[in-house]
Amino acid sequence: MKILIVQQRFGIGDMIIFTPYLHAISQYHGVPVTILAKKSSKADELFEDDNHIDEIIFLDKKQDGIKGMHSLCNKIKKYNFNKCYIFNSSLRYKIIMKLAGIEEINQYPIFKSKDIIFQTARDFTEKVLKRKISTQSKLVINKNLISKVKIDYKMNNDIKHIILGVSASGETKKWHKESYIKLIRKISEKNACKFYIAAGQDDSFNVNSILNSVSGDKCISLVHLSIKEIMPIIKNADLYVGNDTSFMHISSALGVKSLGIFMDTPAYSYSGYSKNIIPIVPEGETLESTTHDTLGKDKISFDKVLKLSLLNL
Repeated sequence: MKILIVQQRFGIGDMIIFTPYLHAISQYHGVPVTILAKKSSKADELFEDDNHIDEIIFLDKKQDGIKGMHSLCNKIKKYNFNKCYIFNSSLRYKIIMKLAGIEEINQYPIFKSKDIIFQTARDFTEKVLKRKISTQSKLVINKNLISKVKIDYKMNNDIKHIILGVSASGETKKWHKESYIKLIRKISEKNACKFYIAAGQDDSFNVNSILNSVSGDKCISLVHLSIKEIMPIIKNADLYVGNDTSFMHISSALGVKSLGIFMDTPAYSYSGYSKNIIPIVPEGETLESTTHDTLGKDKISFDKVLKLSLLNL
């Protein structure tokens, strides 16, 4: 049996949120699954060591829209899939899968619009598989690689290792770099710590500003590393503190307590699925009220972030 799962959202965090349902479908059928995904999801790096995942088929721009339907259909047809699970409400994908000759197609209700990402995915999968499914995501990494990284980066147990997630997809979603600098100093007053700054290349300026403001070798930049290379470092860490970004979701899925700072994104939708994420929202807001256009970066309580950081170390 060959099974295709369509999860076309752009984000790394989005892909991680869907992980329990990929696993559940694979376990139900007793075979690894193939995922149709965007390259920006980094699914190939996230699932390299995951036996539930057989292959990643990446979508490209030539396969977008009506014009790309024929190209994508021909690509899918070559695999001879028996079943398909479509984690979206697009009629376009349903038509493509039918034309590709897939016998059984399971999909969200057509034209469904607003949803809470993890709840919709859970309800859909539970309905099809007729079994309860936990929303908790879990990423798999080779144990030998985890041990090697611990030695290479000298991640000894006599100090605390903290991931700082300073990136985000927009400026309104990034806590001030001055706040991260202050946090490093305040935590260091209470604990012997080492900080690992997780960020994309676009945030190199902010990362360098933090590095230049902290004395000694307290901080290491992970900007130059791939997601695959960063994952075992996170696995060896004691805590994640940072913006609602891909590194928060990775940390959570690797079993690391994660303080997620939500300023301008749907806090409940992107934290409620995981017991490892401790959400921090702007003062005066709730998990439910913090969403797009909240614009709350100036209303994040530094004292609350510090207190929760120290409590969870």
